[in-house]
Amino acid sequence: MRTPELYERTGAAFWDDEHISRGMLAAHLDSAFEGASRSFAFMDRSVDWIRTTAPPATHPCLLDLGCGPGLYAERFARAGYAVTGIDLSPRSLGHARGSADEQGLAIDYRCRNYLELDLDGTFDIAVMIYCDYGALSTDERRVALRRVRERLRPGGALVLDVFSQRKLEVFEERTTWEEHPAGGFWNPGPHLEVQRCVRFSDAVSLEQIAVIAPEGATTYHLWNTYFTPATLSAELEAAGFEVAELVGDAAGAPFDDASPTICAVARKSATSEDGR
Repeated sequence: MRTPELYERTGAAFWDDEHISRGMLAAHLDSAFEGASRSFAFMDRSVDWIRTTAPPATHPCLLDLGCGPGLYAERFARAGYAVTGIDLSPRSLGHARGSADEQGLAIDYRCRNYLELDLDGTFDIAVMIYCDYGALSTDERRVALRRVRERLRPGGALVLDVFSQRKLEVFEERTTWEEHPAGGFWNPGPHLEVQRCVRFSDAVSLEQIAVIAPEGATTYHLWNTYFTPATLSAELEAAGFEVAELVGDAAGAPFDDASPTICAVARKSATSEDGR
């Protein structure tokens, strides 16, 4: 439980862990729970807004970054987009492929790291929803934006949301512990879970989790970076995007000082330096 360096990773498996990924998938599929995905009702509103902002008639090919079990991807496909979904979790992608087959939806799912994004072809719109962007380090965010920009056609759109500074203002610093004699989310066997939540800087928080079990201890670091409209716009513009719109969430709500999130619609310049 030492204080780590900023954005320090632990190396412990998370998204592809056999036990943890099972719990994550269950959380994703809970229609009302917002601990892993937005509620289904929010997703419906979100896709309706994105479809208005970047219609499939003019933005037919959509890249869903961090698609998980395909909850957004399926909605985008039904809205008329040709969807490619990228995620690191084999379990979530297995569910996504099975669900798409059952519904007759032609969605191209790839098990990839979007920091590498070795894909063929270009896209008209890319989405990164539920504040995944802020979980990346500063360098990783630069890489992610560069990779996405390379895959977008000139004039293509990027839609992403982040936590706002307001969310950090109400962030609760605390240290808690729980006994799990019959197993829990982080470990299938008996273990003790110690959780420390700290404001790491004026724009970063850390949720540090230590799982202490008979076989040993494992630590997980969950980072979040918080933004203002100005800091988010600056990062996007530095990566070669033009910010077209800033709203309060990924369903198009107006942004104000009480908004816990910010959603940006940014576009790759039609006269991009790389000519793509």
